[in-house]
Amino acid sequence: MYVFLKTLHVIGAILLVGNVTVTAVWKTFADLTHNAPVIAFAQRLVTITDWSLTASGILLISIGGYGAAYASGMDPFRTYWLILGQALFAASGMIWAGILIPLQIRLARSSRAFRGGGEVSEVYRRDSRRWLFWGIVATVPLVAAVYVMVAKP
Repeated sequence: MYVFLKTLHVIGAILLVGNVTVTAVWKTFADLTHNAPVIAFAQRLVTITDWSLTASGILLISIGGYGAAYASGMDPFRTYWLILGQALFAASGMIWAGILIPLQIRLARSSRAFRGGGEVSEVYRRDSRRWLFWGIVATVPLVAAVYVMVAKP
């Protein structure tokens, strides 16, 4: 059971970290085209992949991680490296919930105005730059959590 749960945990980490990283890259390249329909399409995909891949990754990380800890006899709230990993995961989640999700909702709404063509608003461009900055900030603790889970300091 432990191996199965740990596998779910690893798959979740791959989905989460992979999606947030790849999404930022292709959204940035879409924004750099200055092509309104391309940007609007990329923004729509950000929403779709976040609801499917990021949410699935978070669910698998949680179920697999806590399940594997308990299956192996570890207390996830009394083992230093597990506490540190959870804190890093939570820090990233707070940035996503407090800053990135509201920004992403605004980006999705404003991109609908130019998906058929036209001008990309300066408000969209400003929010997109903020989304990228805070997305990078939120990814750092996720990568650090992966390190903590592997190194077990």
